[in-house]
Amino acid sequence: MTEPITEKRPQGDKSAIILSSRVRVARNLKDMNFRPKMTQDQADECIDRVLEALRGDKEDFRYYPMRGIDPIEKRAMVEEHRISADLFKTDDRGAALISTDGRVVIMINEEDHLRIQAFAPGLDLETVSGLAYRAEDVLERSLDFAFDEQLGYLTACPTNTGTGMRASVMLHLPLLTAKKNMGQVTQLAAKLGLTMRGIYGEGSEALGCVYQLSNQVTLGKTEHELADAVSTVAAQIAGMEQEKRLQALREDPVAFEDWISRAIGTLKYARMMDLKEFYPLWSALRVGAAMGRIPMDVRECDTLLTEAQDAHLCRAAGRELNARETSEARSAMVRRTIRERLSSDDGI
Repeated sequence: MTEPITEKRPQGDKSAIILSSRVRVARNLKDMNFRPKMTQDQADECIDRVLEALRGDKEDFRYYPMRGIDPIEKRAMVEEHRISADLFKTDDRGAALISTDGRVVIMINEEDHLRIQAFAPGLDLETVSGLAYRAEDVLERSLDFAFDEQLGYLTACPTNTGTGMRASVMLHLPLLTAKKNMGQVTQLAAKLGLTMRGIYGEGSEALGCVYQLSNQVTLGKTEHELADAVSTVAAQIAGMEQEKRLQALREDPVAFEDWISRAIGTLKYARMMDLKEFYPLWSALRVGAAMGRIPMDVRECDTLLTEAQDAHLCRAAGRELNARETSEARSAMVRRTIRERLSSDDGI
């Protein structure tokens, strides 16, 4: 019979529910048509001017023009959230600069001339804000951004006008989802001018019960106020999710552990697995790690989520894989990872 939860490993804390933080800053060049009306020559000039502005810091970034980049690498960058699906589609007009440590990305000619992004694991909007605005400061030394004294920074989409900043946090919310509480969560976010989206932002699904919380508008608020609102609500939602997990443990610990154990068993022994099957299994695995039920760190689970994506499997194989090969490669990679981390005695 399964032992009571309180007699086993620690139950984790709500901070483990938050996967990552991101700040994105939108900027446009003052003397150039906005992205929707740019010509190819203007797009090329925009890229050249950004590269020139970073001339003294070039060693800190790697340059990725969307034209000619390896298709697998390009798709993998979307899977890692380094570039957006919109930049992926720009072909000859877009480019990305990625810092050597991977924490800062400058997208050129996406919806705006510049989208400066910074990332960090967990809830750390203060750090990523500092990284993003340091990159912006470097660019602003030689670039004039479109700015209005009353409106603030001007952007292609009116909802970004103002600070031009989007602060976002990725949250893993399987129990709130299962208990059908996401409507309440969405309302809580909306009351404070925030919005909940799927794992890849606007229009995407919450695959693996991963949601993105971000500010909805940037006008009329300072950067600090926006980041503070997102951080506060993210912590509150994480607390709600944590309470649902603890409640499930208290009410039926055997069923809770059975859910996690079955997922681990499938991940450990399956020979074929598509993404539709993988996501809910991964979600249960991450809960087990977050609640201290298995000797695995949640950041290892987050890495596994990325490495299980299609383009990452193709990159590991060194070639394009068909659907059957991708399914087999995913199972093999996951099986190897789980078996390395969890011995036969590590079941919960």
